[in-house]
Amino acid sequence: MKGFTLLEVMIALAIMAGVIMTVINSFNYHLSVVSRDREETIAMLLARAKLEDPAFVKSIAGKGTFAPDWPGFTWKTEIQPADFPGVTGQLNQLTMTVSWDDERRNLSLVQYVAKAQQ
Repeated sequence: MKGFTLLEVMIALAIMAGVIMTVINSFNYHLSVVSRDREETIAMLLARAKLEDPAFVKSIAGKGTFAPDWPGFTWKTEIQPADFPGVTGQLNQLTMTVSWDDERRNLSLVQYVAKAQQ
């Protein structure tokens, strides 16, 4: 007789199901990584644009939003004196934190600003 037995067909289907499930899980994982990287890139670019805005550097506010262009992203800043040997009292550490996903995710950038610029 030619052909496959029922047992051989069932084993082949089980192997194929395992391979297909592995590929689907891997694909979903990589899609989530791409989505996360996209959000982090947007947050980084928004923070850099805000820090490079001359009007922002002069009037460093405490918090805000990127609405209407990016309504899901918010920002806040903190200023602390920077304590480096040789420049104590001359620099401030400006930390900008961009949050998204209802503030469950965030990214922080640090910039050192001369006290005379503030």
